[in-house]
Amino acid sequence: MDRKEFLKKGLLGTGMFVASAALGDVIKNNIDELTELDIIGFNHLPNTTSKIMANTILHKSESRGDANHGWLHSKHTFSFANYYNPERMHFGALRVLNDDTVAEGMGFGTHPHDNMEIISIPLEGDLEHKDSMGNTTVIKNGDIQVMSAGTGIQHSEYNKNADKAVKFLQIWVFPNQKNVTPRYDQITLKLEDRQNKLQQILSPNADDAGVWIHQNAWFHLGKFDKGISADYALKAKGNGVYLFNLNGTLLVNDQLVEQRDGFGIWDTDTIQIKANTDSEFLIMEVPMTL
Repeated sequence: MDRKEFLKKGLLGTGMFVASAALGDVIKNNIDELTELDIIGFNHLPNTTSKIMANTILHKSESRGDANHGWLHSKHTFSFANYYNPERMHFGALRVLNDDTVAEGMGFGTHPHDNMEIISIPLEGDLEHKDSMGNTTVIKNGDIQVMSAGTGIQHSEYNKNADKAVKFLQIWVFPNQKNVTPRYDQITLKLEDRQNKLQQILSPNADDAGVWIHQNAWFHLGKFDKGISADYALKAKGNGVYLFNLNGTLLVNDQLVEQRDGFGIWDTDTIQIKANTDSEFLIMEVPMTL
């Protein structure tokens, strides 16, 4: 499959829900998918303020797609479901970055995916996962979950709590191998390992720190006190970095990056990060070509 067909597959057909009524406390729906991206729904906010520089791109928090379905409030950094923005298709191999809040007792009904690496990072609450491989698990803040959809997997995710919302990042990365055997993994991280330093949470190597995926990608989390700085050295030639700032205010290569902003940079060997305030952030290093 050539690059054009591979990208089209990823943009138009990777994950699907079938629309239906509620099933118990889980809703089947048509919102967690990469459909034909030609309609902006009434509850989606198109991007109008992306800032593009020579080898960087800044996505302000308020410029993200805003999809509020009642039980689910999702902020889309990149075009997803009914949110379409031609400036926001992907950042290299990074295809989806959704900032999701799921209401009490609600969730995503059973639905299929194929040929995508799917990573979930819980921020608050408890998210219960069930899949066609027989896994039933709960992930919470401090955990990271990964699925290699490969030849095909079905799963559901819902908020296990009846008294509080669950918040998590849903991230999709194009794989470097197609039609692999589906797999699931999750680990619990040590929160202290990201205090004033960079904690690796994902890599291409099963023997390395964190979970692993079928892509030449590395993810790190940092939780920095005000005034702390660090350099991040890219691991592979041809990769770029997309930094998503969870909380606080950062300077990244002298660019101000505020809460829930995303900042991408490529054609560089290192980036410099300084916390203007107490801050927490996610670094995603991915290949810039597919």
